[in-house]
Amino acid sequence: MTLRCSPLVLVLLLAAAGCGAEPPAALTNPVWEPQVSGTEARLQAVSIVDANVVWAGGTGGTYVVTTDGGATWRRGIVPGADTLEFRDVHGVDARTAYLLSAGPGAASRIYRTTDGGATWTLLFINPEPEGFFDCFDFWDAAHGLAFSDSIEGRLYLLVTEDGATWTRLPTETLPPALPGEGAFAASGTCVVTRPGGHVWVGTGASGAAARVFHSADYGRTWTVAETPIVSDTPSSGIYSLAFRDARHGAALGGDYARRDTLLTRTVATTDDGGATWTPGGAAPLRGAVFGAAYVPGTATPTLLAVGPDGSAFSTDNGRTWTRIDSENYWSVAALGPDAAWAVGPDGRIARLKNNQ
Repeated sequence: MTLRCSPLVLVLLLAAAGCGAEPPAALTNPVWEPQVSGTEARLQAVSIVDANVVWAGGTGGTYVVTTDGGATWRRGIVPGADTLEFRDVHGVDARTAYLLSAGPGAASRIYRTTDGGATWTLLFINPEPEGFFDCFDFWDAAHGLAFSDSIEGRLYLLVTEDGATWTRLPTETLPPALPGEGAFAASGTCVVTRPGGHVWVGTGASGAAARVFHSADYGRTWTVAETPIVSDTPSSGIYSLAFRDARHGAALGGDYARRDTLLTRTVATTDDGGATWTPGGAAPLRGAVFGAAYVPGTATPTLLAVGPDGSAFSTDNGRTWTRIDSENYWSVAALGPDAAWAVGPDGRIARLKNNQ
C-alpha cells in the first residue's frame, strides 16, 4: 500500500519541508578523516568550491587542489613565490583561484590562476612598507576585498571589481583604527563577504578592543562595533569570523601567546548584522581559535572551530561546545555536514565525516 500525505498534513508540515522530505542533518559524532595532500608545508587557508573542488594555500609558495572531493590532491608551488606564505585562498572553480600572501611590505601579494594552477599571474604587490595583508574574500569571481593591518591610524583595505585590478579604499571613508589595530593572518577568515555587498572585518592586536567593521555597500561606507572577545594583549583579539546570512554571525579568537591557557572570552555572536555582539560559550581550545565556519544544511546553527590545540563543534550557535580531537589545524571551511575540510601544519588536510 502506498502512503500518501493528505492536503491537511501537507499544509501543516510545509514549514518542515513537507511529507517525505529529508530532514536537515545534525552533527552528532563528527571525526576528521586525514587525506594525503602531497606536501609538508603548513597549510593555512582552505576554500571549498563544491563537494569535489577544494583549494588550499600554505607556506613556501604552496597550493594544493582537489577535483575529486579529496581522493587525490595536486600540489604546486607558485613560480617566484617559494619564500611567501599563502595565508588565504579563494577558489572560483576547478581552473580559477586567488592566493593572498602575508608578510611585511612586498611580501604581501595577490596572485590568480585561470588554468588550474599551470600558470599564475601576480596581480598586486603591497607598496606600503608598514602594510601586512591578513586575508581577503570575494562576493563573486570578480569582486573582492582584501585587508591589511592598519597604517598610520587608518585601516588598509583593497577592492577589486574585475578580479585583476586592486585599488585601495580612500582612508577618509574608513573609521579610525586603534593604535596597533590589525588582524591575525592565521586562517584566511578575518574577512567575510555575503551577497548584497555585505562585508565584515574582525580585528585585534591593539591591546584595547577586538572590533568588527561592517559595510553593507561593498566597502563604500563602514560602521564598527566592539565585541567581548579577549583583547588585552597585542596577540589577542578576533582571529576568525563566520556569517550564515546577513544578520547572524560569530566571532572567534583568543590569544596565541597564551597557548596553554583556556580563555573564557573566545566566542561572540550577533543577530543584527554585527551592530552588537553577545558572549558565547568558550570553545574548549587553549590559546586561540584560529579558524571557524558555519556548517550549512544543519537543523540548528552549527559551528566548527579549529586551532593549534585541536577542533570542536557547537550545535547551538556557540553556546556550548564539544571537542572533536587534539590535532593542530589552522583553518576550516564547510559546505555541509559531510563536506567540510580542515588544514594545518605538515601538509595536514582532513575531511569531516559525520558519524550519526
